[in-house]
Amino acid sequence: MKSVYEIQQFLKRYGTIIYVGDRLADMELMEDELKEMFNSQLIERNEFENALMLLRHEIQLEKEKNNRKGDRK
Repeated sequence: MKSVYEIQQFLKRYGTIIYVGDRLADMELMEDELKEMFNSQLIERNEFENALMLLRHEIQLEKEKNNRKGDRK
């Protein structure tokens, strides 16, 4: 998986659709869902680790972006 969109599509294959309208909250919920799926042995370790690494990177970028927006106000 190379994008948040691909993670969304991956989760959708398992019947999970996450959208609350806040990108950061969406990604945090996706991370929680991936952890649950891995702990339930629904997904392989490599899928879990790749998705988790990408999500954590994107979450960090989103937090930095939000902080910069807050500094400008």
